[in-house]
Amino acid sequence: MPLLENCLSTPSDTATINITPITTTSFDTWLMGLPTREKTWIQSTGFTGKGNTSAIIANVEGAISHVYVGCGTEMPVSNSIWWLAAIVDQLPEGQYVLPADIDQNIQQAAALGWCMAHYVFDRYKSADSAPKVRTLIMTDQGSVDNALRTANAMALVRDLVNTPAEDMGPSELQEAAEMLAEANGGTISTIVGDDLLDENFPAIHAVGRAAAEGREPRLIDLSWGNENAPRLTIVGKGVCFDTGGLDIKPGAGMRLMKKDMGGAAHALGLAQLIIENDLDVNLRVLIPAVENAIAGDAYRPSDIIMTRKGLSVEIGNTDAEGRVVLCDALALACEENPSLIIDFATLTGAARVALGADLPATYTNNDDVWNCLDTESKTTADPLWRMPLWAPYDESLDSRVADICNISNSPLGGSITAALYLQRFIEKDTPWVHFDVFAWSDRKRAGRPVGGDAQGVRATYAAIKRYLDI
Repeated sequence: MPLLENCLSTPSDTATINITPITTTSFDTWLMGLPTREKTWIQSTGFTGKGNTSAIIANVEGAISHVYVGCGTEMPVSNSIWWLAAIVDQLPEGQYVLPADIDQNIQQAAALGWCMAHYVFDRYKSADSAPKVRTLIMTDQGSVDNALRTANAMALVRDLVNTPAEDMGPSELQEAAEMLAEANGGTISTIVGDDLLDENFPAIHAVGRAAAEGREPRLIDLSWGNENAPRLTIVGKGVCFDTGGLDIKPGAGMRLMKKDMGGAAHALGLAQLIIENDLDVNLRVLIPAVENAIAGDAYRPSDIIMTRKGLSVEIGNTDAEGRVVLCDALALACEENPSLIIDFATLTGAARVALGADLPATYTNNDDVWNCLDTESKTTADPLWRMPLWAPYDESLDSRVADICNISNSPLGGSITAALYLQRFIEKDTPWVHFDVFAWSDRKRAGRPVGGDAQGVRATYAAIKRYLDI
């Protein structure tokens, strides 16, 4: 688990090591101004200012005196998150400081990347040695706290997604939500098992009813904040493992299905960021938590199930279960007429085919919401990409025997039709945004190891403040 609190600190009497960014365009001029000894060493290392590289200078006693970081052709800008993270693994333990004349926004962004470069998921590793921690010195405690709040929210998402289903079933997801509520004065209630039928959540129950004892389906309902503030509801898909149900996935398709609760992880990470920054909202978090298992009472292709909204759903494929559990939660969310509904879900492979691993497919019924998301996505360097709620495709969800089918009758546009399915359960005048996220980093990069990843959380947090004018 990460030790992020040790990564940042305010100035102290301990000696610090300077870190200076260098570009390829300024490299020759900079090199000529160095003392001969340092110039000779830099030339021997092959350092040229190329991005993701560094040159470490030692003094005559052998102690590190300076670190130069390659930034490519341009100096870091105010939303550059990962330029400093790229060299953290190359550094020994110690206290480091950026030049005082670097813009505070650049330092804040760099500090976040510095923290995330220390993230490691080691819950199941033998404790051979303590992780190496380097500390970045920032000018004031407020800057440290701001960076740590964001880093810890991102780490929460990663930890939840990285934990295998054996230890992250519906009940453990409930415990994670309870810990967040209890630590911050929130309240939480949970409807479990057959009680879902009594409380009119039949779709959640249908998907999760085949799970083993102790892993029963449930609806997790967390509340926090100012009752008189704008009502914000966040919904997260909590499919803690997805076999595909009776439409069983092949082995390769099941390999990463521990991350199918990535939407719930994002919902909790965003909620933690909102709560720890004391945002003036009336927050509600809804997580339908299930395991899509295979047993004698598993729901079947061609079954027709009812939903909280009263719409009947024909099950065309049991592997399209995420939208089925979400529709009950979204219907509940709309009953309170919130100012904004946000849902996160690892919903479709089609979104990944269209946009790859890094770009969350983003759907919204409100242009003002998108304008805020688009602006803050660029400001925070947290990428999002708007996809169309293309109305002509809606008819592909028609069913001969029910109000709607849970899959399209076309193999094309799968992420769009999944979003259109969810839109059927959103009240027309309720602002809503849906994120179809991957929740996973599929290759190792600076500050982003292979594994669970928080996508769009920072941009969404900033957009909430902008949209709700907080």
